[in-house]
Amino acid sequence: MRKLVVFLVLLLGVLNSYGQCAMCKAVIENGNESMAEGVNNGITYLMVFPYILVGFLIYTIYRYKKGLKN
Repeated sequence: MRKLVVFLVLLLGVLNSYGQCAMCKAVIENGNESMAEGVNNGITYLMVFPYILVGFLIYTIYRYKKGLKN
């Protein structure tokens, strides 16, 4: 039950995270569609790398712990 509540809180928290900083919003409102896509792509690239690093860290810890058991 606790995992379900945590999952729902995290899922609903994503709905509020579509905002942008004031500077990004000003650039997008005054620019054209391709500029907005560029800003969104940049945000996506910046967001992906922490997930890759955390995933690699978890994988490394998993492999290390698995090696200790054998």
